[in-house]
Amino acid sequence: MSQYPTAPAETAAVATVAKRRDWWRDAVIYQVYPRSFADSNGDGMGDLEGVRSRLPYLRDLGVDAVWLSPFYASPQADAGYDVADYRAVDPMFGNLLDADALIRDARALGLRIIVDLVPNHSSDQHEWFKRALADGPGSPLRDRYHFRPGKGANGELPPNDWESIFGGPAWTRVTEPDGTPGEWYLHLFAPEQPDFNWEHPAVSDEFRSILRFWLDMGVDGFRIDVAHGMVKAEGLPDLGNHDQLKLLGNDVMPFFDQDGVHDIYRQWRLILDEYSGERIFVAEAWTPTVERTANYVRPDELHQAFNFQYLSAAWDARELREVVDRTLEAMRPVGAPATWVLSNHDVTRHATRFANPPGLGTQIRTAGDRALGLRRARAATLLMLALPGSAYVYQGEELGLPDVVDLPDDVRQDPAYFRGEGQDGFRDGCRVPIPWTRDGSSYGFGAGGSWLPQPAGWGELSVEAQTGDPDSTLELYRAALAARRAHPDLGAGDEVEWLRAPEGVLAFRRGEFVCVANTGTESVTIPAYGRLLLASGEITETDGEAKLPADTTVWWSTAS
Repeated sequence: MSQYPTAPAETAAVATVAKRRDWWRDAVIYQVYPRSFADSNGDGMGDLEGVRSRLPYLRDLGVDAVWLSPFYASPQADAGYDVADYRAVDPMFGNLLDADALIRDARALGLRIIVDLVPNHSSDQHEWFKRALADGPGSPLRDRYHFRPGKGANGELPPNDWESIFGGPAWTRVTEPDGTPGEWYLHLFAPEQPDFNWEHPAVSDEFRSILRFWLDMGVDGFRIDVAHGMVKAEGLPDLGNHDQLKLLGNDVMPFFDQDGVHDIYRQWRLILDEYSGERIFVAEAWTPTVERTANYVRPDELHQAFNFQYLSAAWDARELREVVDRTLEAMRPVGAPATWVLSNHDVTRHATRFANPPGLGTQIRTAGDRALGLRRARAATLLMLALPGSAYVYQGEELGLPDVVDLPDDVRQDPAYFRGEGQDGFRDGCRVPIPWTRDGSSYGFGAGGSWLPQPAGWGELSVEAQTGDPDSTLELYRAALAARRAHPDLGAGDEVEWLRAPEGVLAFRRGEFVCVANTGTESVTIPAYGRLLLASGEITETDGEAKLPADTTVWWSTAS
């Protein structure tokens, strides 16, 4: 029978968690997407005061830190990843006083705050870019971005053949102040997101200042958006492939994962190390291999990097073991912790990914088998939390939320959805505001509805509905995070001892802890390794053996 301890009350141990040395090596970090977390003023959009009001929930969930997706001043062409002012809060989210209060309250609760940093590109409404356009050709401000004359007899063709991640050319031609067609500027994402030229000293100076601004505000670190970007190959050479997006994550591109990014991070690390309290950097670095990801977390660079190879792996024992082994092997020489993640704001929630056949990618348009997906998601979570290193939880996954795959076209806001041949553009499905209560116009999200429509039945997945239910996904997460914190062999480390197991089953030992995950389609009989700590589903134990159903993970303590 599964055992689900109730959520821990606030204790001195929770309040002092922020004081642990090397806290980031085994931290569980919870991603908040502010516009979809909690709305304090009833305008249908989540905000910082809403996040602040829910911090006790996150403390009781058992996480160590909260990562906030962008809340900076922005026209919101890409949900805040187009920043107009890096030192201001967008009015839809509040103001700097709200940010200060949130940081202070989090600290009082024993939680750390990590903020998003977007250094690859700004908004086209950033003051630098607006002035660069207004000043015309030859403006020194254009050197802070990538402005180039076009090719062709009249400059009518883009400067090179690079494609936007969101689809279409990675270049847009401007209309000059005199009304004539002029130069082109580079944007690896939406046209409203012009890429900075990191060869220009003013760009480097500006971001060093931005780091200090937020560190002085008291944040505990930064998640670096597109950390593999920023530096472009000299001369911006043609790529010569017109199906470029299929190469992403498989090859080093002239605009991604260039070696020059590491010089930037070495400079940044010097700044971070001036501040007390073990502040950290986390890289969003899509690289061809986990070995190249390890380059970002060398001792004088960043602290962690997202493990997208793990996120992209199928629910398959052989594939998962290979990724785990390669990850630990790659991180060991640089002394960095492995990270594990199953969902975020850019991919289909894993409860829906695992509900569908493998091989469909990380943006899926079909609901699949909901019961199967939830069963696998719960099992995958216990597997992830048992691995050595740090883990990331995306808001709502602790409720077992599926992706909302049937949003009407007229409510979608993902910019990739409106550009052909780019990302699938279905990220809105994982960004639907989460439910807090069984009832209400937005299930407790706020008094004024929600910016994306929530599906019928959302209330039955709410925090209110699941709290106290020993079989709920929320209580499973609470129990798992409490057990992870309490067990001396869970959390940090870089080793697992693989145990013999039937086909389709992963089994490993970490000291006096054993985890077994059945990714197969049939129940298996395995040894009962010790005292049952937790299981993602029903298991039975008889005469020293345990019957483990398909798509189920179990934790044991072998301590006598």
